[in-house]
Amino acid sequence: MFLPEGSQDETGNLISNRLTALEIFRRITNSRNFRPISTPVVEYASTFTNDVAGMDLQWMLKWFNSDGEIEVLRPDWTAAIARAIASQHPSERKWTYQGSVFRMDKHGTENRQAGIEIVHEERFLGESESLLTAAAYLNELNISNYVIELSHTGIFEGILTLYPLNDEQKRQLHDAMYEKQEDYVKEILKNTNAESLIQPLIELMDAYGSREIIDEYKQRWQDTPSLLEILDQIEELIRLLEQAKVPEVIIDLGRVKNLPYYDGIMFRGFLVEDGSTCFSGGRYDRLYKQFELQTSAVGLAFDVDVLAKHMPVIQPSEKLCFIVDSTTHAYAEQYRIEHPDLRIDIRYSVDSELVYDRIYHVIKDRETYKVVER
Repeated sequence: MFLPEGSQDETGNLISNRLTALEIFRRITNSRNFRPISTPVVEYASTFTNDVAGMDLQWMLKWFNSDGEIEVLRPDWTAAIARAIASQHPSERKWTYQGSVFRMDKHGTENRQAGIEIVHEERFLGESESLLTAAAYLNELNISNYVIELSHTGIFEGILTLYPLNDEQKRQLHDAMYEKQEDYVKEILKNTNAESLIQPLIELMDAYGSREIIDEYKQRWQDTPSLLEILDQIEELIRLLEQAKVPEVIIDLGRVKNLPYYDGIMFRGFLVEDGSTCFSGGRYDRLYKQFELQTSAVGLAFDVDVLAKHMPVIQPSEKLCFIVDSTTHAYAEQYRIEHPDLRIDIRYSVDSELVYDRIYHVIKDRETYKVVER
């Protein structure tokens, strides 16, 4: 009744874990030479809904400004950062950000993220740095039980180019593959000139698992060089992650893009404990074409809310209370400053509703002060 749908108040460990996660992310990215960037929380809708970015206005928090332009609360970091850095000198290549995005098609309208973007960089280097930064961050959070999934937009899109399909049929097949709906694939393609595509797409939905799938599909696609090249790219990243001691890497050859601007490798991180997605990202070179830039761009974003729920709970230090009066308050404050590792509450009296591990009185005896446990 007192909050809009999707909004919520929070207290306690979740907030502490989130702040800790963000501080560790800042430290990790700083050590890897990423430059911080922040964009306004209010943007023009066209930044995200143009033909290249292609996001759906329906799910954004929006309004009309005094000039009749549609403004939105930032629904996506990548498109916003592309707008912000398109005019920057290309010598700046690695960017990091922290902050919320707002979308009505998610659980809760506000989602806290921390992410990285790498632009103007050689393909494999950018993808490697993205994934190795993700692994380093998870390890620093003491989250070791995770899986990295690799996929590529060019597989599904490349297969469709081999068949006589119109744009509407391609869109419908994309939706069917995204939802893993075999019956929908059959319905779209039956009685068309591309009916022979039904079985390959259904089998592609199940092309999910260990790297052995790549060997199988190299045999299937031995006469399609463009698809073989994609498999080689995925395999190259798998080798890197294995050498970096990433716990587990899987492949999903049938995955299609969830954001229109992706145009290459895609990756996600899953937490084994409950299967939740802790990060996602990929390549999006085409996003910069709207700024007349032909360049490379890749990145990923962590769901900080998910990480905060899965981080080990840090046990707080003892909660101490110093009972003082107006003559001893300044001494107790100085004591607190000199002992930053202690959690000290200063009060003039304590009622029964307040709970502490230990309670002390600060007493002034002539020119000296004493701290006496009650």
